[in-house]
Amino acid sequence: MKPKTTLLLLTFGLCSLIGFSQYGSNQKKMDSLLSVFKSAKKDTNSVYILVDLWRATINSDVDSAIKYAKEMIELSNTLKYDTGISSGHQRLGIAYSYLSDYSASNSEYLRALKIYEKHNSKRMMGSMFFNIGLNHQAQGLYDSAFHYNKLAENKFIEINDTLRLGSIYDHASGIYLEKGQYILSLQNAIKASKIFEKHNDSARYGDALIKIADNYESMGNYNEAEDYYRQCMKLFENTNDQYYKSIAYRKLGILFRNLKPMQKDSAEHYLDRAIKIALVINAPSLEGIALNDYGHLLLKLGDNQAAKSYFTKALELSRSIGTKMGESSNLIDLGKADFELNTYDTALKNTLEGVQIAKDAEILDNINRGYESLSKIYKSTDDLEKALYYQEEFKQLNDSIYNVEKATKLSELQTIYETEKKEAALALHEEEIKTLNEKVKVDKLTKSLFAGGMFSLLAVSGLLFFGFRQRMKKNKIAREKQEEIYKQEIEHKKKELASQTLHLVQKNTFIQELKENLESLKNSPEKFKIEFRRIVMLLKKQNAEDKDWEVFKTYFADVHNDFDQKLKTVYADITEKEIRLAAFLRMNLSTKEIAAMFNVMPDSILKSKYRLKKKLALDKEIDLTTFLNRL
Repeated sequence: MKPKTTLLLLTFGLCSLIGFSQYGSNQKKMDSLLSVFKSAKKDTNSVYILVDLWRATINSDVDSAIKYAKEMIELSNTLKYDTGISSGHQRLGIAYSYLSDYSASNSEYLRALKIYEKHNSKRMMGSMFFNIGLNHQAQGLYDSAFHYNKLAENKFIEINDTLRLGSIYDHASGIYLEKGQYILSLQNAIKASKIFEKHNDSARYGDALIKIADNYESMGNYNEAEDYYRQCMKLFENTNDQYYKSIAYRKLGILFRNLKPMQKDSAEHYLDRAIKIALVINAPSLEGIALNDYGHLLLKLGDNQAAKSYFTKALELSRSIGTKMGESSNLIDLGKADFELNTYDTALKNTLEGVQIAKDAEILDNINRGYESLSKIYKSTDDLEKALYYQEEFKQLNDSIYNVEKATKLSELQTIYETEKKEAALALHEEEIKTLNEKVKVDKLTKSLFAGGMFSLLAVSGLLFFGFRQRMKKNKIAREKQEEIYKQEIEHKKKELASQTLHLVQKNTFIQELKENLESLKNSPEKFKIEFRRIVMLLKKQNAEDKDWEVFKTYFADVHNDFDQKLKTVYADITEKEIRLAAFLRMNLSTKEIAAMFNVMPDSILKSKYRLKKKLALDKEIDLTTFLNRL
């Protein structure tokens, strides 16, 4: 379960409902709610009681929360109460996200979205897009997460909801942080913090401050990171927010642990405080993470037996709450402690188990750490063949991760450059329009004063005529500048479209190459067995999904107005696949590049082009690409 993320989800819930989890700590009040619900008339008031029951159980008993959400939907359907139906689907989506069942969660959000669209509730439509974006982020589908975050941002801009725009920037900061794009993450976190501070939203303000501190630490600016972590601690102490205070203490402890030279006493103090607070508020996920961090501190200090004790406690907690990431990490860390204690059999057992869990859950960083540990363990036991094997596996996977990180950095620089270039161009246009408007005012005043000495009738006539001409001139200038800005916007969209097209081509070309590699591995069964899992994991990470096509369509529609509709006027029964082919042809992609996009052979694309031309009833002498470019 992810209480921190879900708390953010809940801020987009039905605002008329009473406070979050206010009954969660009092069983008597829970019993009272159940008693009231059983005896109450089954009307809209009962729907709100079910909401309170859901809130009371979502952080402690997800199965019960799911049951209450389903009852909410069932009762609201009987009452034909759309507000209750949509709220029920939304809360069912939140509960499924707690269980990491993101497919079911997104289905519920989309059901709620349809009802919000029916009532044109832009705030709640934006909220559903936001929640779906969070689910995609949790799955590591960052392009899709950004796509839905942008859809949510557009809705909140329409209704000028600055507080929720702050959450959009906070979400973007989190995605960039996970991708290792620290400058972009920092920029968005600062924007979010300013909005939350203005609205006196201390919880989300503190969360944004933590992201700012995390970015400074990741960039090696430890003084700034420490300053922001301390601001967080002070804020959470003032608001008595124990959950976030534990997080702030833990992060500050990690900071002091990683400093060179290490500040041992400070690291021990803050990590110990983080563990104790998590224990008091019964937050096993926080406690387990803090125990693991303290274990790493002890490893650094050479107290390997104590480190093993902390990793063991953390492993028990991770298993109790069902987090595969935590279980895998703690097993591999236990293996490290055993290795330092020269108990190689136990070290091997724990590390192999941790790596297997990481493989099943596709946690690349843990697989990589596990391979490195296994290489050292086998070397120490004189099994040099396996030691070399895992060393090579570690090197290959590490190189793959490094290449991904390198590409991420280049992508970040490109995004920053394009953003700054666009903002500078728009600012220059606005300044030019302002200057021209001022000049027009001065010219008008000068002409008016000169005309004041003329005969009254002539003066009035001249002023009217002059004013008319000036208005025409001003309108012409403004129109020309607006057209120029529009051209700039279109040019920018073309660049975005070209970039997105290149992205799709590269990803699908990569997939095709991997598939060819897999085919070649069939001739060597032993090599196939070794390499297969690693290649499949990389394949999943690079695969261009339907959402990439959705993003492409968005950019394409901005540049080529109503292209798909124009196609449908020529032939109403044209398929989505044929529209996709036509779009790529209009982008002047080669047959080989389009084949990579569809994961087929080039000959298949040639046949598809022939069928499309025939369907559009084009003469033989008319070139299909030329025709599409003229639409």
